[in-house]
Amino acid sequence: MNGGRKAGPGRIRIIGGSLRNSRLDVPDLPGLRPTAERVRETLFNWLAPIVEGARCLDLCAGTGALGIEALSRGAASVQFVERDARAAQVLRDNLARLKATAGQVAVLDAGLFLRGVPQAQDLVFLDPPFALELWSALAQQLEQGGWLAAQAWVYVESPRAMAPTLPPNWQLYREGHAGEVRFALYRRALPLS
Repeated sequence: MNGGRKAGPGRIRIIGGSLRNSRLDVPDLPGLRPTAERVRETLFNWLAPIVEGARCLDLCAGTGALGIEALSRGAASVQFVERDARAAQVLRDNLARLKATAGQVAVLDAGLFLRGVPQAQDLVFLDPPFALELWSALAQQLEQGGWLAAQAWVYVESPRAMAPTLPPNWQLYREGHAGEVRFALYRRALPLS
């Protein structure tokens, strides 16, 4: 589920692209914190040259705001992974209402999903529930499991005071802070053999 400020039930908006100003329903679920609008705006400014046509994976999708923002801006496809069945259903409903047919939802734990048959992704959103501290484990599965294209981009959202341990070949491109949240974009380099 997306990290950041707690946003109760209600709606958040898509900030750019073909779905700009569309509203997403947000269910009232413990730990569900959609990525703040200001953070999404900064992130997608960074991603502007690469998101169009990209194959994307939104792990721990929560509301799916990051993946839907990518679809709005021309991503070829987004695979959403959300373990909470209620959150996944609201996400499916939002995709259907927006006619975002290039988005698919898997109701599954992110770690279990990554044990499946890999499909190399150009862009991954890694924003697990903060309390579970899954960044390092999921990052290793992404890197070692064949889920990343040769020069994939990976967005990581975490608590400001915490620096997750990530694969050494993930090179920091840009980072920022919003309140108690650190958000960072990494570029994958091929590991040295």
